Order: sequence, then structure tokens, then C-alpha cells
Amino acid sequence: MDLARTEVSHPGKQAGTARGSAARLGLMVVPVAFFAVFFAYPVAAIVARGLKVDGVWRLGRIGDVLAQSDVRHVLWFTTWQALASTALTLLIALPGAYVFARFDFPGKQVLRAVVTVPFVLPTVVVGTAFLALVGRGGLLDELWGVRLDTTVWAILLAHVFFNYAVVVRTVGGLWAQLDPRQEEAARMLGASRLRAWRQVTLPALAPAVAAAALMVFLFTFTSFGVVQILGGPTFSTLEVEIYRQTSQVFDLSTAAVLTLVQFAAVAAVLAVHAWTVRRRESALRLVDAATTARMPRGAGQWALLAGVLGVVAVLLVLPLAVLVQRSLGASGFGYYRALTREDGGAFLVPPIEAIGNSLQYAVAATAIAVVIGALAATALTRRDAGRFVRGFDALLMLPLGVSAVTVGFGFLIALDEPPLDLRSSWILVPLAQALVGVPFVVRTMLPVLRAVDGRLREAAAVLGASPWRVWREVDLPMVRRALLVAAGFAFAVSLGEFGATVFVARPDNPTLPVAVARLLGRPGDMNYGQAMALSTILMLVCAVALVVLERLRTDRSGEF
Repeated sequence: MDLARTEVSHPGKQAGTARGSAARLGLMVVPVAFFAVFFAYPVAAIVARGLKVDGVWRLGRIGDVLAQSDVRHVLWFTTWQALASTALTLLIALPGAYVFARFDFPGKQVLRAVVTVPFVLPTVVVGTAFLALVGRGGLLDELWGVRLDTTVWAILLAHVFFNYAVVVRTVGGLWAQLDPRQEEAARMLGASRLRAWRQVTLPALAPAVAAAALMVFLFTFTSFGVVQILGGPTFSTLEVEIYRQTSQVFDLSTAAVLTLVQFAAVAAVLAVHAWTVRRRESALRLVDAATTARMPRGAGQWALLAGVLGVVAVLLVLPLAVLVQRSLGASGFGYYRALTREDGGAFLVPPIEAIGNSLQYAVAATAIAVVIGALAATALTRRDAGRFVRGFDALLMLPLGVSAVTVGFGFLIALDEPPLDLRSSWILVPLAQALVGVPFVVRTMLPVLRAVDGRLREAAAVLGASPWRVWREVDLPMVRRALLVAAGFAFAVSLGEFGATVFVARPDNPTLPVAVARLLGRPGDMNYGQAMALSTILMLVCAVALVVLERLRTDRSGEF
């Protein structure tokens, strides 16, 4: 009887597996086309423009640039500060990920939104807020006479402020769905709490931790606004140097070489990540996240919660409070009222219109990022995928590691002729923002998708379910929570994206980060106050949007 069943089911299983493999390869078409047209082509165009003179490639320029001692110093500082920032962020944020995943306490949804808000602020605003804390005349200078500006510690702390949410939401998203009974079973068998966590929970979290570390490293490796403001003339990253060579020195060939160096370094990191992390992924037992969170028990857990709240208050809330205070200044709401007036200078419209523009662009960018990212994550689910699919897993992260200045210039150079003449189209801004959002969607969904037991998909395929039905009835109920988290991340990064948007946003339709940068670049207290007011509005808009997302994500009546 069992033999007959095996003989009948085996061909069906093979057919279902073949259909699933073909369907996943088919899902790759749209993401591959999207990245080829809107990422690879513009970046190649701008690099070619820098290294070609009269149609002749000047490849010798690469060696000339790399031979310069100041360039090597920039490369070294870029690398080690990114590693230090990543390690410090993981050290500080992993306890927060545990607290948000396992503890249930009053105000948790609001606090989760507060934690995410710093990530969506333009890096220029982050640098300015920290300058108000640690610079000349800042809070530390006034209280204790301590200044940290133009030091590497100011840069590292600002990077932790900016990336804290990446670890909390990426790692915490999976941690909340891990079945705590697996660790409890290890405890019952005699393992200590630390050993049970190290041997049971940590291996299950490894893919999410690696994904979060990768994103933090890429963001700090390409850091621009924070280093530009807090580093002064002493410290410079590759991104800062590319900007300087492009906009100040007007040496496009040097900028192109530095772009290639940055691209090669990021590609190497992604290759190592793809090779190591896949070997550590395994099927996990996932449960409803709402059932794993509970009130803290015992003095140790309450102390951990208090410590995390203290870190959030000092490291995240305090800079935001300084931002709000500066937006009010001595004139109350005068800076806010000034936003409704046209000045005929940096703006063709009242600066307040940037709010509506940013929301419209962010919604469109989120829709694009979720569709492209979900298709890519589904296609990458199989662990036995071919080299092309595994390579695309790494390539999806490249927009986070390639200079946004290069991408923005590339859009202007490459997308200005039929059939891709988009320079005057509004869709160019959401496309640029979606390039940054897609990696977050993929990295948030992929660990959960790969944690789904593949036998469930195989069983559905054997019973005749189409690949779409398998996704709808097997994968989607398990990953709906991760999909909402991914959408929230995409929306947040779209609101705060600046590097590429500043080149493609039209003067009569500025986004909030572009408007803030323009105001900060103009002298005068009124312009600075308006920049702080717009930054505060951006912070509040993101906080409201994220609170709404948290209510949807934790709706107990849903199927999460």
C-alpha cells in the first residue's frame, strides 16, 4: 500500500517541483528588467561618461586615482568606520529587538514608530541634530563642556541613531515569530538560559541578523550627510569624495573611478554574504507573533526593558526633541507660518507643498518596491536555486551600496531619449526611491519565506495547486506580517530618500528632504528655522504613518 502510494505520488511531486521552479524563474523577469533599466543602465552610462574621452576608454585613470594617498586614506576610513558602526549598532540594538519581539507593554506601538522615525530623516538633518547635541554650543557643551564634533565618535553615534530601527525591525520581525517552546524545551533538558539561546534561538536568527548587519554596513559605507556635517574636513567617506569630485571639483573621471571602487567593494561584501548566510538558513517553526509577546517577568526582564527604554530616550528621542525645539525657536510657530509663503528664491511654490509631493511619491514608490521586492523574494526562496538566481540575491542590494549621486546623475543622462525619455515625468522620482526600497522588501521577506517548511508547498503542488494558489494559501498567510513590515520600511525610506531625488525632482514639485536641503543651504535664521520646521513635519508624518502600520500589523483579528 505504501509502495503504491509512493509510485503514484513521486511523479506528481516531481511535476509540482518542476512547475514551482519554472514559476520562480518566471518571477525573476520583472525584477531583472526593472534593475537592468533603472539601475544598471543609468550607472553604466555615468561611469562611461567619466572614463571615455572622444570615444576612447581611459582605463589607466583607474590606477592613477588609486595611487593617490588621500584616496587610499578615504577608502580605509570608509571601510573601518562602517565596520565599527555596524558592530556598535548590533550591540546596542539587539536587546531592543528582543524587547519589541518578546515583551508586551503599554505604548509599545507608539514606541516602535518612534524608533523607526530617525531612519527616515534625511541624513543632513540627522547630522544637524547631532551637531546641536555634541558640537560647539550644543547640549553636551553647555552642560559639561564636552564636544564630540569632528570626532569619529560623533559619526558612530549618529550612525547608530540612524540604523537602530533596521536591526529592531528586521531581527525583531523574525524573532517575534519564533516558537519560544523550542528554547523552553532545551531548558527542560538541562541547558542554561544562555546556552539555550546560543544553540537554539541564535542559529534561527542568524539570517535576519546577517541581513540587518548587511544593510547597516551598506548604509554606513555610503554615508554622506552625517560624515559631511560631523566629520568636517578631517573625515571623508567615498560618498563624500564622489560628491566633492562631481559638484565642486567637476572631475567626473575621478568620481567615476571612485564609483567603480565603491561598487566593487559592495559587490565583494554581497558575494560573501550570499555564500555564508545561505548555508545557515533552515526551516523554522513560526507561530503567531501576537502569542509570543507577554509582560516582563522578574527583576531581570524589567531591568532589560528599562535599559532599552533609556537607550531609546537618550540616543533617539533626545536628538528628535532638539529638532522640535529648534523648529519653534524664539518665534513660536513663526517658522511654520513662513512655510506657506512663496519666497521666489529656492522654491517656485510654497515649501509646505513638499509635504503632499512627498506623500504621493512615497505611496507610488512603495507600491513599486513591494511588487518588485515580493516577486524577487519569492523567486529567491528556493535554496537549490541556480547560480543566476543566487547571484541576483546579492545584486538586489547594490542600490544601497552604489553612490546615490551616481544614480541621480545617471537618471538624467540615460533616461532622456525615447523610448525612455522620462526626465520630465513625475514617475522618475518614485522609480529612484523604489530602487532603495526594494532591498528592504527583499531582506525583510526573504528570511520568513525561507523559514516556511518547503514540504507544505510540495504537498500543495502534488494536490494540483497552481504556483499562484500555493503562494496565496501557503506562503502569504505566513509572510503577511513581514510584507506589511516591508511596506512600512519602503514607505519610510521613500519619504527620506535624498541622494538621487535631489537630481530628478522638479523645482515646482520638491520633496521634503530636497526642500530641507535647499533651506539649509541658504544663509539666515529664517531659512534654518524653516528647514527644522519641515524636518519636524517629516518626522511627524512618518510617525503617524508608522503608528497606523503598527495597528494594522498587530491587529489580533487578522491572520498574522
